[in-house]
Amino acid sequence: MIKFKGRKIIVTEQIWKEGKMYVSFCPELDVASCGNTPVKARMNLKEALQILIEETTRMGTLREILEEAG
Repeated sequence: MIKFKGRKIIVTEQIWKEGKMYVSFCPELDVASCGNTPVKARMNLKEALQILIEETTRMGTLREILEEAG
């Protein structure tokens, strides 16, 4: 779940291990991140999603991206 301007956006999070790193992925928005632990990978994914939301809001494309994601 991501919070944005008082609203909650519920997304799926997948985490798996690749070598020594953990990969976290949000398939709805096609965003991925990684970390040394599952917790760090989750935190990094949340940060990447927050940046995506902030930047697409700034560009005026957030609604389009969320509609495409369903």
